[in-house]
Amino acid sequence: MTDFSEDELEQARVLFQRPATFVMGAAKIEQLPDPDLPEVAFAGRSNVGKSSLINGLVGMHKLARASNEPGRTREVNFFDLDGRMRLVDLPGYGFAKASKAATRKFQDLGRDYLRGRVTLKRVYLLIDSRHGLKSVDGEALDALDLAAVSYQIILTKADKLKKGEGEAVAAATLKAIAKRPAAFPAVILTSSEKGEGLPELRAEIMRTTGATLN
Repeated sequence: MTDFSEDELEQARVLFQRPATFVMGAAKIEQLPDPDLPEVAFAGRSNVGKSSLINGLVGMHKLARASNEPGRTREVNFFDLDGRMRLVDLPGYGFAKASKAATRKFQDLGRDYLRGRVTLKRVYLLIDSRHGLKSVDGEALDALDLAAVSYQIILTKADKLKKGEGEAVAAATLKAIAKRPAAFPAVILTSSEKGEGLPELRAEIMRTTGATLN
């Protein structure tokens, strides 16, 4: 994991306590908001815990809505943090009760966003720490490498692991992505439930976007 000073962690804590608001959900590429703020996007398999992570980062329980039905989020959802950056929730992949055509449509939308977004600073790819990287995640990694978008793996649901398992999964994940051209060489182990890893992820996002408190 990347090292952060106490000052960086504190600044990030203060920033993420500031107002976060839902901006819009885009179902088509033409509906995206103007690219006038730095953005970081969250991607991952359906039910990997994206909504919980976004809510945990900003300390709000209901900012990003978690659906009970996996694969329900079919839009690119934008959240504004204090007018300094946008957090972007990308459609989940790997499990959708939608038709194949509809599934392709919202996965294409995610890909179009990744390829053409000049303000996108990094994609955080969420992986369930209990399962590690699966073949369906490999497709997402390939797409990100192809789009040449910097991405970082965030392991979720660490509270469900036994002692020592998290470090082992993180090490195995780092090894698996070592030769991937667009992968950022650090993995953050998180638990939205317990708050583990969230201070570091906030600091990582603040550093990546260049956001300041002033």
